[in-house]
Amino acid sequence: MESRGVLIGAILFVFGSFIMMIVMLVYETFKGKKELEALSTGQPARVRVLQPMPTQDFSMYKTLIGDDNREMVEIPEGPFTMGTGDGDPDEGPPHPVYLKTFYIDLKEVTQADYERYVNMTKRDRPKVPVFEDDVAKLVSPDYPVVAVTWNDAFGYCRWAGKRLPIEAEWEKAARGEGNRRYPWGDKFEYQFANVDGEEDGFRYLAPVGSFEVGRSPFGLYDSTGNAAEWVMDNYSAEYYQQAPYRDPPGPKDEDVYKVIRGGSWRESRIGARVTKRFSAKMWRTDASVGFRCAKDPPTDIPQSS
Repeated sequence: MESRGVLIGAILFVFGSFIMMIVMLVYETFKGKKELEALSTGQPARVRVLQPMPTQDFSMYKTLIGDDNREMVEIPEGPFTMGTGDGDPDEGPPHPVYLKTFYIDLKEVTQADYERYVNMTKRDRPKVPVFEDDVAKLVSPDYPVVAVTWNDAFGYCRWAGKRLPIEAEWEKAARGEGNRRYPWGDKFEYQFANVDGEEDGFRYLAPVGSFEVGRSPFGLYDSTGNAAEWVMDNYSAEYYQQAPYRDPPGPKDEDVYKVIRGGSWRESRIGARVTKRFSAKMWRTDASVGFRCAKDPPTDIPQSS
């Protein structure tokens, strides 16, 4: 008798749950229909609106406009921790680095910026060597320029009265003075950066500066994702083990392989961490690699804010 009672109770519970699910489904359908009717007649409807995520205030950092009419932010002199102990072998060991003050572009160099440079210098335009879809999908004036070699990036920065950032400068500007895994913190969020896939709203490149909430502690846009970025340094997997404390210039005994930082629209969220290092021959061109520039502080700084 006891077993029979338990069985009957279980059957009633399952049946009741099924009825409840049907009732809820009918209710949600009815509510959705009423809201659509209200919207179509111009009446206010109670719809859920996603609230914008809070953003930081970067007004405390000095900025200036470079010779190429692009905004740069000052990264103040001081120490930070470079590298990590839980990444690939060439990302460690984590070590303190002290950098003098420098300026760096808030945004990646765009195709419009590079087109102006090409027109004034008569250089060749970048050509994407391999792309599995229509190359036109990578072309827009406000997209980051890609398919540039290290020499192309170096030449643009010099033309603009700037230089490529050294690797340590790039990481400090992207990471801040803490131990963040990503520019905004330790947890990856797809709405914060343009990486592989379409969860972030972009299948390929995105207009520079599209991810306001993904800015670094100093205000840099797209230091994770969108275009990966050339830096000045030669590449060595062991360099962190003997790098100097102040303004490390990168290894001197290698001049073919250069460092790329920041991940890209083709990179996974794991490979988009700010400590991740990539190496490539300096003449390589790729649909995912671009750059931004840096410069030393001018003697007389015309501030824009």
